[in-house]
Amino acid sequence: MELGQPEPITEPQPGRAHAEVPAPVPRPWPASPGPLHVRITGAGRTMDLDEFHARTATTALVVVAGDAVVHERYFGGAGRRDRLLGFSATKSALALLVGLASDSGSLPALDTVVTSLVPELGGSGYAGVTLRQLVTMTSGTGWAEDYRDPAGPAARLLSRWRSGAGGMRDELLAIPPADPPGSRYAYCTPDSLVLDWARERATGQTFQAALAGLWTAIEAERPAVVGLDQAADGGGVAMAGGALAATARDWARLGTLQIDGRWAGRQVVSRGWTDASSRPERAFLAPGRLPSTITTHAGFGYHWWPLDVAGERVMADGMRGQFVYVDRAQRVVVVKTSAWPYDDPWHDRQCRDLCYLALPAIAEAAAASARATAGRSGSANTSHQG
Repeated sequence: MELGQPEPITEPQPGRAHAEVPAPVPRPWPASPGPLHVRITGAGRTMDLDEFHARTATTALVVVAGDAVVHERYFGGAGRRDRLLGFSATKSALALLVGLASDSGSLPALDTVVTSLVPELGGSGYAGVTLRQLVTMTSGTGWAEDYRDPAGPAARLLSRWRSGAGGMRDELLAIPPADPPGSRYAYCTPDSLVLDWARERATGQTFQAALAGLWTAIEAERPAVVGLDQAADGGGVAMAGGALAATARDWARLGTLQIDGRWAGRQVVSRGWTDASSRPERAFLAPGRLPSTITTHAGFGYHWWPLDVAGERVMADGMRGQFVYVDRAQRVVVVKTSAWPYDDPWHDRQCRDLCYLALPAIAEAAAASARATAGRSGSANTSHQG
C-alpha cells in the first residue's frame, strides 16, 4: 500500500524567528539495516507496517536497536537531513535540559517554589507552585489546552510564537489559579514554558544555548532549529514547549539518552534523573489514570509519557503524530513523525491511539530481530572456533 504523500512538518518557515543549534562534532549512527516484520493490532483490525504508515500519515520512521539504526524509511518528500518539527515532543527534550541543570546543582531542588526564581509570576496562578509541580503538570492553574478555539488563551499563546511579535512570557503572567497546586493533573504547555523560564534563571542559559551543549554531547548529526517568539537579537524567547525541529535520527539520540542518560559510554544526564523522569510519581499520574481525553495508554512522568508504572517504556509525544518511543529495558528507540490532519478531533484521537499500540510492537519486533541476529552471529563464531 502506498502512502498518500503527507507533507513533512518542518522548520524553519520563511519569516519565522528561530535559532540554529549547531552540531559541531557529528557522528553518524552505525547502521545495520534490514526488513522489519511486524503485525500491528489496533483500530479494529490487524495491519502490516505499510498500512500503518498509510493510516497515520508517516513522514519518517527510524528504529534503533543495539545502538545501531536497524530500520529507516521516509515518505512524502522527507529525507534523512530534514529537520522535523516535534511539536510537544519538545517537552521531553526540555526534561533532559532540566535534568542537566539539576545534576549540575544549578537548579535548586524540585520542591522549590518557582517564584523564588521567577518573582514576576507572584501575581499569577503560579504563585506557590513548585518546580516538581511544573515538571509533572500538576500546577493547578486555570488553563485550557485547546488550540482549536481561535479566541482561547492557548491560541493566543501560540500566536505569540507564530507571529514573531514577542511577549510570550507576558501571557504566562495572566494565567489564573484554579485548584490547589499538586492536587490534579492537566496538560498545560504554560507549565513547560514556566519550567524553562525557571531553568534559564537558575543556569543563565537560554533554551537554545542549553540545547547546544546537549547537541554537542550526543554528537548530533545535523544542526537543530528552535522557534522563538521574536528575533534573538530582540530578546526572543524559545517556544520550549513545542518548537524544536531535528532530524529523525537526532530525535532518536534524545530517546537513547532517556534509556540511562549515557551516550557513547559517557554519562550525560544522571541515571537517577532518567529513572525518575520515566516514572509516574503520583497514583493519578499512572498509565490509564489520566483524563481519557488525553490518553488511556500512558501516564505522565517528568515531561515524558510512561506506558508502565515502572517507567521501562516511555514516549515523547507531539501533536499530529510526532513520537519518540523508548523501550529502556531492551534499549530500542522508535522515532515516528507524521502529518495527519489535526482539525478532526476524532481522527486525531484514532491515529494517536493506534500509534501507542503500534510503536511498542515495532520496538518488540526490532528487539527480537536483534536477538536473532546476535544468536546467529554467536553460533557462527562458535562453529568457526570449533
